[in-house]
Amino acid sequence: MAEQAETLRRAPLSRDRILRAAVALADEAGIESLSMRNLAQDLGVVPMALYKHVANKDELLDGMIDVVVGEIDPPVPGADWKHAVRQRILSARQVLLRHPWAPLAIETRNMATPAVLAYLDSMIGAFRAGGFSVDLAHHVMHAMGSRILGFSQELFDDSRRAGRSGRADPAPPPAALPPEIAARFPHVAEIAMAASHDDESVLGQGCDDQFEFEFALDLLLDGIERLHQRGWASPRR
Repeated sequence: MAEQAETLRRAPLSRDRILRAAVALADEAGIESLSMRNLAQDLGVVPMALYKHVANKDELLDGMIDVVVGEIDPPVPGADWKHAVRQRILSARQVLLRHPWAPLAIETRNMATPAVLAYLDSMIGAFRAGGFSVDLAHHVMHAMGSRILGFSQELFDDSRRAGRSGRADPAPPPAALPPEIAARFPHVAEIAMAASHDDESVLGQGCDDQFEFEFALDLLLDGIERLHQRGWASPRR
């Protein structure tokens, strides 16, 4: 392993090598630890050497996102639209679970990166190839939101605190809601108490996040399929 690491350090510097090293550094220590100086040290070069391949940190982050998105499985040839979309979204989710800093990085960019645009374009293409109208495909993409890229904003996600490593800290067992809150929001209290638990969830103890993700995804896809079969169109003024 030491010899392999040394070989990599001696490999010629390139944009691809820089981006992959940056991804590895963010995975290991968290995105907040990433700087051109730290990255250069990790690569065994002076910081100025990096600027021959990436203009600045913004370009570095864009490139890192493209590396991550490039890990998502390609479309399944010949699959129906529903299967193809579901499999790619679940692949995207597994990729982003390997790179926990990536969802926030994707959300905070001013413009979608080329790889993100290519992924979204291919997903829209899957809907269109399935016979969806442009109108329906447009609204479907809005409904899917960030879930199309394998992540979502969770309603009850206070326990997912990112530590210095950028990884989610294990969540403590769910605590009972204060009586006054439970009385005011009885349905929330019911959900909080009845939430399924899974020790192997990426959150540790607490809601089974993989089940909740797939449940919502299947719910959306089933609803989308019914709209498609009905020949749905948005209301016209």
